[in-house]
Amino acid sequence: MPGYILHNGASILCSHAGTAMPSAPVPRVKVGGQPVAVQTDVFTVAGCPFTTPAGVPLPCVTASWVTGAVRVKAQGMPVLLMDSQALTVPNGVPLNVVSAQVRVKGT
Repeated sequence: MPGYILHNGASILCSHAGTAMPSAPVPRVKVGGQPVAVQTDVFTVAGCPFTTPAGVPLPCVTASWVTGAVRVKAQGMPVLLMDSQALTVPNGVPLNVVSAQVRVKGT
């Protein structure tokens, strides 16, 4: 299914409202003036406030993407779309794409 391509400036949050950013977006391919994110990027999560029921802090630290575009690639890797799925480490909760550019779609 087509979806908008994610880029470095997209607003992405973990389920606990921590901010996720790509660690190494592809600088040669840009949408909206920002480098695109690909499926192999490991996203770093900052500001996750999650704590266990015992009160021990256990924030989301990184996230890995499970799905990406089928047809659109950047430097041989599938680009990420707004409907791509990711899981955080160590909690295993999904990332939520809040906003991204809305001009370029991929499938």
